Amino acid sequence: MFKRMDEIMIEIPQVNQPDANAAAAVQELLGGKFGEMSTLNNYLFQSFNFRSKTKLKPFYDLIMSITAEEIGHVELVSHAINCCLRGTTSAKEPDATPLGSAKDARISYHFLAGAQGAMPFDSMGNPWTGANVFNSGNLVEDLLHNFFLECGARTHKMKVYEMTDHPSAREVVGFLLVRGGVHVVAYAKALEVATGVDVTRLIPIPSLNNKHFKEAAKYEAKGAHTKLYTWSEKDFGAINQIWKGTHPEDNSPLEVITGAPQGFPIPEAPAVEEEFAPGISSEEFTSIANRLKMAGNISEAKVTARG
Repeated sequence: MFKRMDEIMIEIPQVNQPDANAAAAVQELLGGKFGEMSTLNNYLFQSFNFRSKTKLKPFYDLIMSITAEEIGHVELVSHAINCCLRGTTSAKEPDATPLGSAKDARISYHFLAGAQGAMPFDSMGNPWTGANVFNSGNLVEDLLHNFFLECGARTHKMKVYEMTDHPSAREVVGFLLVRGGVHVVAYAKALEVATGVDVTRLIPIPSLNNKHFKEAAKYEAKGAHTKLYTWSEKDFGAINQIWKGTHPEDNSPLEVITGAPQGFPIPEAPAVEEEFAPGISSEEFTSIANRLKMAGNISEAKVTARG
């Protein structure tokens, strides 16, 4: 089962810097072949279909814990896209073509189908596909696939970082460079335990260190590249049999953290009237509030007292 918190993993800068084409680039990190939806679903189905999990518990625990983090990464990238799209149009009368600027956006589908929000597709507007999921059932083959999947994802993050200077996009991509690097090292160490081959000698792929990226370097300075979370208060602790020793790049000691990291409030997305979203007027908000009060048997006096 999954437990959800009304939080995101980092604080995303909320800036007035609309950039629909930056959002299109970041879409690759969501719905591309090496995007977060691919890493999530690869590990999700590998965890569902894992064979001999009792005998191979440390490997099972590793895939389970990384799966949980990937859900948060999908969430983060989606909010980065939303921040890039925010303010790209403004409310006007329909005859004034309030969505006219969408014609020049590289992906007009954000405006036609998503009310200027993240969608499950890549940077060219192609829908994400389950064909991106690899689950051979062979532990070493799956771990090796995951290692190279994370390396490919890292390459794409570095390229998207270089495509845009949007503060929201850079913040998220920088953080994910660090956390994706954790998963690269984790799968490399798992392969070493399983086969005896020191795959960490290949790291980093590409060879450019995360510290070359300002928004990634600050998270590494806080030790984010050395921590692996269980994402559970009582399960998946056997990852400490894999995630141990030192980091192959800077020799910092590795640490398993029970539970989840401290989160941050999810930014509120404002109404986009020209997209008819959410399509609720101030008068309707009042009516809805009154109906909720009646359904919950809440009087005005109680509301005032609680406020």
